Amino acid sequence: MTTIGATVTWECGGANFLDNRYSRAHRWSFDGGAEVAASSSPEIVPLPMSDPTAVDPEEAFVASLASCHMLWFLSLAARRGWKCNRYRDQPLGEMGKREDGKLVLLTVRLRPQIAWEAPHPSAESIAELHHAAHEECFLANSVRTEIIIESSAD
Repeated sequence: MTTIGATVTWECGGANFLDNRYSRAHRWSFDGGAEVAASSSPEIVPLPMSDPTAVDPEEAFVASLASCHMLWFLSLAARRGWKCNRYRDQPLGEMGKREDGKLVLLTVRLRPQIAWEAPHPSAESIAELHHAAHEECFLANSVRTEIIIESSAD
């Protein structure tokens, strides 16, 4: 079994914690040394308690799903002999309430734009690559959120 970890650090500082108006800004640290400024979303926790320049957990979730899908897609394309020159995605997550009233990410829409070197795969082969990548993605297999793939080539 593989274990995955990170360090999440928050400090109260001089804020009055008990009035619930403390900063939600914190840091994510990863094993390779990368650090990311993180915070709650200003759409969920208003300014100044949120940091609009930081990554919020919902953005990270959407980006993680898109990244996992992309890494599998590229691997599968390479195995099949198709050279991808560029893969760019601008995924969108849609928040809403599910049937029990809980606020969740209902859908994540992946919208990759892919540039291929000739000879490139057919539209049918690209769709099959996306399906296979989705089936292999560890994160897609770990969540209940609906993941929709809207691919295009340029």
